[in-house]
Amino acid sequence: MANITVASDLPPLPAYELRSMPDLLPFISDFWLSLIAPHIAYWVMSIFFHLLDVFDLFPQYRLHTPEEISQRNLVSRYQVFRDVLIEQVIQIGMSTTLSLTEPVQQTGMEDFEVAVWATRIRLAQRALPAILGLVGLNAAAISKNMAATHPLLAGALAGGHYPFLTTQLDTLTGASVPAFAAWELLVAKAIYWAIIPAFQFWVAVVVLDTWQYFWHRAMHVNKWMYTKFHSRHHRLYVPYAYGALYNHPVEGFILDTIGPAIAYKVSFMTPRLGLFYFVSSMMKTVDDHCGYSLPWDPLQHITSNNAAYHDIHHQSWGIKTNFSQPFFTIWDRMLGTMWKGDTSLKYERTRATAAAKEAKQVNEKPAQNGNDAANGHTNGKAAANGKANGKVRQPSGRAHS
Repeated sequence: MANITVASDLPPLPAYELRSMPDLLPFISDFWLSLIAPHIAYWVMSIFFHLLDVFDLFPQYRLHTPEEISQRNLVSRYQVFRDVLIEQVIQIGMSTTLSLTEPVQQTGMEDFEVAVWATRIRLAQRALPAILGLVGLNAAAISKNMAATHPLLAGALAGGHYPFLTTQLDTLTGASVPAFAAWELLVAKAIYWAIIPAFQFWVAVVVLDTWQYFWHRAMHVNKWMYTKFHSRHHRLYVPYAYGALYNHPVEGFILDTIGPAIAYKVSFMTPRLGLFYFVSSMMKTVDDHCGYSLPWDPLQHITSNNAAYHDIHHQSWGIKTNFSQPFFTIWDRMLGTMWKGDTSLKYERTRATAAAKEAKQVNEKPAQNGNDAANGHTNGKAAANGKANGKVRQPSGRAHS
């Protein structure tokens, strides 16, 4: 409970009573939702892009052809699927740890917090007369002249003095106390409900991008780390959506598990905002590996770090560039690791090479089938001759007793 006023001429702070915040969804607790929601988002998006792949929808927006996926990647889809599930088990373990170390989120104090910010805004106005005096303006005189026509502005210029704004505190005695101006409450609500969460989200993004960039770059600079851990992710020369978390478990734990957890803790997010952060980060990661440059995909237009940007890093000629992920490209820009130059000819060459390999394999199959049939006919004839001589030729070339 709280209803303490900072000073007698300030509006009193409202009383409040804390209670546990109800779950976001009625059919699942926030604890379990925080564990599974990011991964549900992962697979929903992955299935969407996988269907685009399978049915070859929107081929004009593909970064790579289907032939490139089959010819250039060095790992099967099953292996990717298996390792992604392992990584997600690790992440669920980290999410469990984070959730269990967080206090139960409380509600009921929102109006009090808004009033606290409104009080700070009221106190900040007391500096206006002095600030205006520095530029030769008489705030008191200006306030007096406009008091009749613009009372709220006059009150602000007078240092937050609003004698006409009162509210009834006690319905029995009729005692009145100062009240906040509507604009003060509006600004206070904007700070509490929008600006602070946005700032916390921005801090988390900056921390995660910084963590990812320097660890990611280190795994390319250090040959041992690249060979032992990061090279597994680069078996996907042609990334696709559900391969976004295809990593060595150690790399996945360092980059994709510890990094987001640190960003969440450093930013002092609420668990509810953290849920949104983890889901959006997961969606961005999937989108960066989706293999499509869709003009109507909002995630690819928020920043320049998108599927086309990250795809360059997966190519043999761009592997030492474009380390930034998943949100912004600032570290690549600042440290000179951003790819510069045209990529169209390089992509055309890899497409042509993959198409030629695919065509060669298709042409070799009928010939191989024909050779197999001919060999089968020859072996059958030899077996028949052997039977006629009372002998059967063994396929292995060894005598069997």
